[in-house]
Amino acid sequence: MSEIPRPSFEGDFTFAQQQPFLLDAGGTLRPVILHYAIYGDLGRHGDQVVLACHALSGSARAGDWWSAMFGPGRAFDLERRCVLGVNVLGSCYGSSGPPSLDPRTGRGYGADFPLVTVSDMVRAQARLLDHLGVRRLAAVVGGSIGGMQALEWALRFPGRAERCIAIGATPLSALGLAFNHLQRQAIRLDPSRGLALARALAMCSYKSAELFRERFARRPDRSGEDPRRALDARYDVAGYLDHQGELFLRRFDAGSYLVLCKAMDTFELARPGESEEAALRRISAQVLLVGISSDWLFPAAEVRALAERMRAAGVDVRYAELESAHGHDAFLADAGRLAPLVGEALVKSARRGGRIHANSLAGGTAP
Repeated sequence: MSEIPRPSFEGDFTFAQQQPFLLDAGGTLRPVILHYAIYGDLGRHGDQVVLACHALSGSARAGDWWSAMFGPGRAFDLERRCVLGVNVLGSCYGSSGPPSLDPRTGRGYGADFPLVTVSDMVRAQARLLDHLGVRRLAAVVGGSIGGMQALEWALRFPGRAERCIAIGATPLSALGLAFNHLQRQAIRLDPSRGLALARALAMCSYKSAELFRERFARRPDRSGEDPRRALDARYDVAGYLDHQGELFLRRFDAGSYLVLCKAMDTFELARPGESEEAALRRISAQVLLVGISSDWLFPAAEVRALAERMRAAGVDVRYAELESAHGHDAFLADAGRLAPLVGEALVKSARRGGRIHANSLAGGTAP
């Protein structure tokens, strides 16, 4: 398979606003800073802007983690539309987050950074769009916590996004809450080594048993040590998880991981005191919900059930299922097979659900 070229982009930018930004859980950010990237010509395609929302450890540069979506005739065809990526509040890639400077102390916020919600992230993005003069989005697209953002856009700003495309995203189940709790506990016990362990735990929830069996089976680690004869000797899958943890230590911040995991935990469709049905009735966007066949963090059945509840509430919604052995990670690892479905949703009205197949075991970047 030929290598997919990285899409060209207009550049990286920083938006900073001194106006106090009130947070849902209490507290204020001032200034509020967002790092963002623009792909394509905003002036030329200002009425066809797609907001690409990243997953937990992603960045504003959608072309780095979703390059398969970009290109002539693809979902993100820059001759037809402009793509905007925004690093979320709480992250460590340029937006306000735990590593950012706290103006009150002159030091990094660290553990003093306030809790943020998915709603906070979306409201901050709306401020940025106001600054850019983008009044209406052609679509908001994302997977995992990026999909939560897409749903929040449809719920909080009815009419401001024409389409909502959420992949592998619903409010977290009890199992998802349990995994996030264990990851945060690992980090609290040891912020550095705990972050590596948290990432390893997350990788288990992002992949599938089928993929692990195909890739690793019960093979010993490549070190050659026999795991049956030494306590520290590893099986191949353990070596993979340890390696992923070590890589993550080099590129992510433990405080940001805590904040973003908590934001995933607290995502709800309805506002306090509101029924879910009432919340869903506010949606005016065309909605595409994509479940992933092997995803057990956000099971396809739960995504499908949400689509059915939306339909019952009068939402113009379509459900589709990506068949992949990659588990939750499929929206990144099998993005090339996902792209035609996203592209179709960007140009056509919602209609009856379908299935696309993505059985490749190619590598990918986890959320």
